[in-house]
Amino acid sequence: MKPIRILIFIISVIALLGIVWFFFPEEGIQVENRNLRFPSYAEAKNPSEDKTVDVDDVIDKVNKSFVMNYSESLLDSLRFFRSYLKENPNRIYLPQDDYEYFDSLFYLFEQAKGEGKTYRVMHYGDSQIEMDRISSVLRQKLQDFFGGSGPNMIPAIQAVPTISVSQQCSNLTRYTLYGDESTRRAPHNRYGVMTQFAQVQGEGSISFIQTNHSRAFENSKMISTVSVLLGRNNNGFKATLKCDSLNLEPKILPANDSVSLITWNLPVNVKRGTINFKGNAEIYAILLDGEPGVAIDNVALRGCSGTIFTRIDEPTMRQSFALLDTRLIILQFGGNRMPGITSSSSISAYTRELEKQIDYVKRVAPKATLIFIGPADMSKSYNGKLGTWKGLPELNDSLRSMALRNNIAYWDMFHVMGGEGSMVQWVKHKPALAGPDHIHFTFHGAQEIGSDLAKSFTTYYDFYQLRKHVPSQYVIDFINSDKTEDSIREAYRKHLPIYQPYAQSKR
Repeated sequence: MKPIRILIFIISVIALLGIVWFFFPEEGIQVENRNLRFPSYAEAKNPSEDKTVDVDDVIDKVNKSFVMNYSESLLDSLRFFRSYLKENPNRIYLPQDDYEYFDSLFYLFEQAKGEGKTYRVMHYGDSQIEMDRISSVLRQKLQDFFGGSGPNMIPAIQAVPTISVSQQCSNLTRYTLYGDESTRRAPHNRYGVMTQFAQVQGEGSISFIQTNHSRAFENSKMISTVSVLLGRNNNGFKATLKCDSLNLEPKILPANDSVSLITWNLPVNVKRGTINFKGNAEIYAILLDGEPGVAIDNVALRGCSGTIFTRIDEPTMRQSFALLDTRLIILQFGGNRMPGITSSSSISAYTRELEKQIDYVKRVAPKATLIFIGPADMSKSYNGKLGTWKGLPELNDSLRSMALRNNIAYWDMFHVMGGEGSMVQWVKHKPALAGPDHIHFTFHGAQEIGSDLAKSFTTYYDFYQLRKHVPSQYVIDFINSDKTEDSIREAYRKHLPIYQPYAQSKR
């Protein structure tokens, strides 16, 4: 082919593309699920810069620690807390800025080990917390502070493996409230606190064993208390636990139409065990705990937007939470509703649905403190460039307002990550903190989020500790005050001539 013909062909193609570009709609043309478009002349002439977030800088900021020793002054401590509680993106938003919101909870957690009790934290969420991600980090950190061990609550049948424990079962039928078409629905709504249960009729068994997963925490490997949460059992229902060579007494129950909790306290830590059942019952959960303290129970609901709780039988939930002594409930939802968010009105409709769920949780767990965690940043392609889903910032703001309006705390995961555009940078980070779908965290990212959440919670515990040594009202007045530090210092000098700093809690 002659060079001149090649040149004419190239010029013709460019000219044709130019004509198409000139007449092509600016908004593009929708073809099935894809939008085809040409960049506009303005975009081609002045390409916009992607918003970038320095992930490492964000992580450093949210992880600023309160470290107090005997050489530091009260004023320095108060400066730290005023900055953290008012400005740090990792802070927990509290209803009416009530800085005593967690005080009764912290008091119980402090007493747990000495009283030989275990208080439970129920962490409900979507696929971001599957495999015990995020929850496992929070568990390790809080158990370092308050005691407790073990992988804690697991369902009788675990559809998605976790990093802490693996399971097998026989002759059990699994029913779930939420899931795809492959899951089985019960003829009633007694699904229990894990939104699923296993039916045993005749004989059945559940076996558990600690995993060798490299990301499993040490605390999760210490199991010395095994319990079964069950209901609707027949007279003479029998449960037998076998752990290595331990000789344990079987549990035999009278007929009971409500919820029961049976427990074996073991003389040593065990790595594996098998629970054999004989009779008829609904098995709501298995508890693999250790020493007294705090237990963090993971309930991952893939694809869920958090609007299913009102479909569960209230008496079953109320009895279960009372038996379990659940004192903190975390609700982590929002991301799965994003594809259906098309306007401010759809956001309002969603928050109204969530308000019903919160009212329900308050009814069935009246002793529990509540925290709502909003969605992570999520990215999708707009005109060939990745950016935060439209409507996500507004959804996050609305969820925060909804939580505070309903007198529950809010942890803003969207801004903890860095806000708009942060997911792109979390994916690019080395090591990657989020996956290529620009929605889900990697294990590294989930560990970072879990550490951030634990850091925020324990910082509020440090604040509680300080207020045990300094009159709480003076501290809160300082946090909320716009007075000069000189006048505040003088007020403290007058009221508190002697101040003894307290020893820092274990980190």
